[in-house]
Amino acid sequence: MSIDNDDGRGGGLHVSDEILGTIAPIVVYWLYSGLYCLLGGMEKYRLHTKKDEDEKNLVSKKEVVKGVLLQQVVQGVVATILFAVTGNDGDSDGNQQTGFLVLARQLFVAMMVLDTWQYFMHRYMHQNKFLYKHIHSQHHRLIVPYAFGALYNHPLEGLILDTIGGALAFLFSGMSPRASIFFFSFATIKTVDDHCGLWLPGNLFHIVFKNNSAYHDIHHQLYGSKYNFSQPFFVTWDRILGTYMPYALVRKPEGGYEARPDNDCKDD
Repeated sequence: MSIDNDDGRGGGLHVSDEILGTIAPIVVYWLYSGLYCLLGGMEKYRLHTKKDEDEKNLVSKKEVVKGVLLQQVVQGVVATILFAVTGNDGDSDGNQQTGFLVLARQLFVAMMVLDTWQYFMHRYMHQNKFLYKHIHSQHHRLIVPYAFGALYNHPLEGLILDTIGGALAFLFSGMSPRASIFFFSFATIKTVDDHCGLWLPGNLFHIVFKNNSAYHDIHHQLYGSKYNFSQPFFVTWDRILGTYMPYALVRKPEGGYEARPDNDCKDD
């Protein structure tokens, strides 16, 4: 961070792209999940009732907040180190001039790298009984997901899946720190949306992505724990490797929705 004005003699506040790339996803996480907290009382759009959210989850919301903040501290430290090691100069405008097609390719590569890393790491944490019991089961204390619990994980899982996965996506895509501001903020919004527990009409994430709040809710239920490992963008690996659980979204008579899985899968 430096103080500059337009003529270079100082007087204006300038924040580097590296700092924004580190801080922006954290700010976006709490702002976007806060928005969903305000909408949480809309029972007619919920996948589970508010009562279920309060009674079925195995961890308090206070502990969830503490866990998420710890993970974000680790992410911030790793991001700072990564930017320093790669030597990207976010203050150089010349280094930030990227054509649209190049930028689109970088973002797509980053999405595929992150999806691939998280699918296989996530699936392995379910298959390995030791890792599930001592690490990944912490995230599954949220039987009824909600927005600000999206990054509630064991610190080691947060480091392996999210932080290292994000670092690999950044490095393999070749994106600049400026592009990473958009990519990681978007990935954060997508992750929060997947855990929001709501099915809102007109939500573009539900329209564009098969990997959405209903898809992810299936995974958080006992019958879906062997399915729907993909995150945060596409369901490609689930479909290729046979771990995609088909489901229908149906209206419940008492209000709200239910992501109802295919009976053949549910009985496995």
